[in-house]
Amino acid sequence: MGMSIGGKRGSMSEPNVVPLIDVLLVLIIIFMVITPTVPQGLDAIVPQPANEAQPVPDAALIVVQITSGGKVLINQDQTDWQHLGPRLEEIYKQRAEKVAFVRGDDGVEFSRVARAIDIMRGAGIDSVGLMPHSL
Repeated sequence: MGMSIGGKRGSMSEPNVVPLIDVLLVLIIIFMVITPTVPQGLDAIVPQPANEAQPVPDAALIVVQITSGGKVLINQDQTDWQHLGPRLEEIYKQRAEKVAFVRGDDGVEFSRVARAIDIMRGAGIDSVGLMPHSL
C-alpha cells in the first residue's frame, strides 16, 4: 500500500495494484496452456441427403439388422446374440477393411442397437455406421 504526503487533505493511502496485475497475468498464462489440452469429443460424420437414385448395396457390405421381433440378421442370414460376435469375427478375419453397418427396425429400442454396436466393436470392426431403415 502506498501513501502520498502533502496536499490539503493530509496523507492519503493508495492501493498498490502491481501484485494484482502479476497474479492476473500468471492466471492468463496458465489458462492459455491448459485450454488446448481439453479433451475433444468423438468425430461424427453427418449423413448426407439421399439422392434420387438409391445406391445398390455392395456385396461385400455387412449389415447387422435388429428386427422388431427380436431377431438378429447379418445380411439377411439369421443369427442370435450369442453367435453375433464370433460370426462377425469369422467374416472379418480375412478382410483388410473392417467396416460394417447396423440397422434397427422402427419398433426396436436403441439399447438393442447399442448392444449390437458394442458386440461389433468387440469383434474387431473398426468403423460401425448407422443405416436408416428405409434402405
